[in-house]
Amino acid sequence: MSSSGFQFAQVSGASIDWRLRRNCSVTPAQLAAVYGLLCAVSLGIGLFFWFYGAPMVLGFAGLDLLVVGVAFLMYARHATDGEWISLQGTSLVVERETAGRRERTEFERHWVRVEPAAGRHGLIAVSSRGQTIEVGRFVRPEMRQVLAGEIRRALRAA
Repeated sequence: MSSSGFQFAQVSGASIDWRLRRNCSVTPAQLAAVYGLLCAVSLGIGLFFWFYGAPMVLGFAGLDLLVVGVAFLMYARHATDGEWISLQGTSLVVERETAGRRERTEFERHWVRVEPAAGRHGLIAVSSRGQTIEVGRFVRPEMRQVLAGEIRRALRAA
């Protein structure tokens, strides 16, 4: 636990921020470099066999690179997904990014309710005045209660 008493939050001045991100070991730029290297090696081998009378190898190498490229693209598209929750003054702001699409919801701090969704491992529902957004996708299910408690405590203390 940090010195601020929060496990997930970062406190800076009057602002409390939770940055929840997907756990990715490879960035999209690193993935592109690996894919480029893979293309060079695979096409080199395919061209070698094509020159020695086996043109089908080059075709299958191209097909293989196409399938791997699609898989890498799907991975890279979601590598930067995340949720950002920020308590600033009288507002609680929740931003979510999924596949490059960003969604922002702003709540008045005094009217916010934070509660676990249905099920023991459900997401955390943040709601106020008819608006509801679920957060906690990037937190282990058993740690979501801790995150919900931190948000509740910060809302009460602010």
